[in-house]
Amino acid sequence: MKYQKVQKPVDEREKLRKFRELDDAFAQALRQLDDPESDFDIPTGPPVRSLAALEQDDVEAKQKEQQQEQERVFKQRFEALLNEYGIDHGDLAELVETLLGYGLWQQDQVPGRDQVPGS
Repeated sequence: MKYQKVQKPVDEREKLRKFRELDDAFAQALRQLDDPESDFDIPTGPPVRSLAALEQDDVEAKQKEQQQEQERVFKQRFEALLNEYGIDHGDLAELVETLLGYGLWQQDQVPGRDQVPGS
């Protein structure tokens, strides 16, 4: 035979007393929530974000990835050109400084594209 725990019947007064304690505690917690001066700190989760904000974050992340990929491809192609023509970074820097110094190249100008034919 299994042992069965016999529960004592709870007195109605005891039930009422426990209910009042719980009700008082709940009311006090609500008052603390409503009180702007209360230092009662309730841990909350992260703020709820709208679907539009999440989609915007996705678009920005994709744009950033594309930009990083373009930069990587540019650097790779640039290094390949330098290797193909046997130019090191120091020589290139010296050439650019010389062109800028003599006014033959403006910093915002792309050589070959911004020049007017016949000039």
